[in-house]
Amino acid sequence: MSGHANSLKAVLLALGANFSIFLAKLVAAIFTGSGAMLAEAVHSLADCANQGLLLIGMRQAKRPPSADYPLGWGRVMYFWSFLVAMLLFSVGGMFSIYEGVHKLSHPEPLSWPWLAVGVLGFSIVVEGISMHGCLQEVNKARGDRGLWQWFRQTRSSELLVIFGEDLAALIGLSLALAAVIATILTGNLLFDALGTISIGILLVVVAVAVANEVKALLIGQGVEPERREAMIAFLNARPDVDAVLNLLTIQMGPDVMVAVKARMAPAADQRSFIQAINRTEAAMKEAFPDVRWSFFEPDIAD
Repeated sequence: MSGHANSLKAVLLALGANFSIFLAKLVAAIFTGSGAMLAEAVHSLADCANQGLLLIGMRQAKRPPSADYPLGWGRVMYFWSFLVAMLLFSVGGMFSIYEGVHKLSHPEPLSWPWLAVGVLGFSIVVEGISMHGCLQEVNKARGDRGLWQWFRQTRSSELLVIFGEDLAALIGLSLALAAVIATILTGNLLFDALGTISIGILLVVVAVAVANEVKALLIGQGVEPERREAMIAFLNARPDVDAVLNLLTIQMGPDVMVAVKARMAPAADQRSFIQAINRTEAAMKEAFPDVRWSFFEPDIAD
């Protein structure tokens, strides 16, 4: 079974890592004139802004329900996560592709190339630490599922974005390092330009994949399939419930809304019938603490 991940820890760790990497890469880009290095610096700066947006979303998601927002602000997290994916696509990916194409037509020699290698090596280490911290939280949430299955099924948009960013950053840094070393060894500036374009394509692919997953949450996705099955099994095992006829869920950020239609066990009178429903709802919220809203409809058929 999956557990509870600390998304805030992953976001803060990524923010600290990306800011230190941005400073290092910016200095190296100025001295070396490397397009791949400049693309990576812009990518890291965009990541810092992205993590800032995620923190804003996580703070807003804690706002209490009101008359205008009776189910709270939990889903605001999906808006900010989708915005981050779009920024990763445009500021990160498209800028890198543009910079690479520009370098193809206007190649510039590298200055201080070994400084670029050193900074990229430092960045890979720091980003690896951030990725390790992110994976620790992902592993808590994914249980025995594979990473790809977790990526497709997770309802934690902020953790999804951080994982995508860290993965793209590590691969992008490796591409940049390979491009710079190939340019040093051959003297051919084509490698630097191709490395920059490759980084841009990578960021675009990751951004589209993340945006597609967050889109489902924006539309109104339910809880993860295994969690829904666990809820149904729990309710069917209750002595007051004869059979669950239908169960609908909507993920509301960290919280969940559940609507249950069930055939109840016979009760002595109306009061006992209502008490049985109340006991069932209370037990479900105790067993599944993320269930904040519960709507129970007794019926004889779906």
